[in-house]
Amino acid sequence: MSRTAPQILTEALALPEQERLQLASEILASVEGPGDPDWDRLWLEELDRRAAAADRGELALEEWADVRKRVLARLGPR
Repeated sequence: MSRTAPQILTEALALPEQERLQLASEILASVEGPGDPDWDRLWLEELDRRAAAADRGELALEEWADVRKRVLARLGPR
């Protein structure tokens, strides 16, 4: 990391959660390179398939707070 990166990180971590998510998304997008149109199309089709299944009551849905808690527990202490 450059000399200022730790300072930037400290400031970023102090932001509200939504702003941190937006910032992280934009940083990732800046290094991911060009998108794959086939992948994008297939992923959107999969999202549509899952949404339709959820609308039909075919999926067991969970509250985001429960999913987030489980994921964070798997990641371990920060």
